[in-house]
Amino acid sequence: MAIVAPDIGIDLGTANTQVYVKKKGIVINEPSLLVVDRGGRHAVRAIGEEARVMLGRTAADVVAVRPMADGMIRDFDMTQYMLQYFVRKAIGVSRLVKPRAIMTIPCRVSPIERRAVRKAAMYAGIRENQLHLVEKPFAAAIGSGLPVFEPVGSMVVDIGGGTTEAAVISLGGIVVSRSIRIGGIKMDEAIVAYIKREFNMLIGDRTAEDVKTALGSALPLKEERRVLVRGRDMITNLPQTAEISSTQVYEALKSPCQAILAAIQHVLERTPPELAGDVMKSGIHLTGGGSQLFALDQYIASELDMPVLLARDPMSCAALGAGHLADNIELLHRIGKSSFLREEDEE
Repeated sequence: MAIVAPDIGIDLGTANTQVYVKKKGIVINEPSLLVVDRGGRHAVRAIGEEARVMLGRTAADVVAVRPMADGMIRDFDMTQYMLQYFVRKAIGVSRLVKPRAIMTIPCRVSPIERRAVRKAAMYAGIRENQLHLVEKPFAAAIGSGLPVFEPVGSMVVDIGGGTTEAAVISLGGIVVSRSIRIGGIKMDEAIVAYIKREFNMLIGDRTAEDVKTALGSALPLKEERRVLVRGRDMITNLPQTAEISSTQVYEALKSPCQAILAAIQHVLERTPPELAGDVMKSGIHLTGGGSQLFALDQYIASELDMPVLLARDPMSCAALGAGHLADNIELLHRIGKSSFLREEDEE
């Protein structure tokens, strides 16, 4: 039995949490979700994938909880339970020396939120004073294989479940960034709102995500497709079925896509000319689960008239970047503090 726990990388996201174990790769990739008793919030019934299966199908005495919102901790106690569960599942509990960890955080984070992340990590079993926080777009850039420590500009747009973060990176630091509270979950909510408005029908989060996967697009499809959606009629409260088209889903997703484009433009407008030239040459790199929306890369490329590339494994880029730092811990001292044009604005 190993005495010292291996170093780990953690991407604690609004929608999903991934844990990378040194020399093993990503061993945990599960929803950031718990199912708990409604009466006593400490009675946890299920966490992660087990909780996802129960989503929308729970009894009246239990409730699904997403402890993360907009990339940060919303429910501290539930985050502690969830993080402890994932860390123990990844490396076990029979270790005398606790693990050292690299954890991703959004660009826009207050000192109070930073302390909350540290406290949750300590509770989960991370070695005290051995938690290293790395901004998510920087980790995603490493996971995408970009030359983040070189004197060239690279642009990453990480579209997660709760936030979209656009950043230009050079010489081991983020030069200019923008963080907005738009991501995959907001896209799902836009579909829910559209169907509610147009069909007087309520659908669940899982149904909205299925519709997004089946029909969602950032550009109108050449051949229109349709799917049957089941929900509850808002007038009769009885089950209802409606047919929704890809054109309607495109209309529902237009606003979130425009907000993401505006965030990218905001960063480009504030990027120093030399770095902007590098970005024009190498292109914008999309990471995160939300970047997999069909034709989103084409939409951004057509609007900005520059190359846009989708990462090979967009959902795992941030976790792979944190894992790369866990595998090569000596790289941490090379991460700079280039922040003279950083923006903490949010939308």
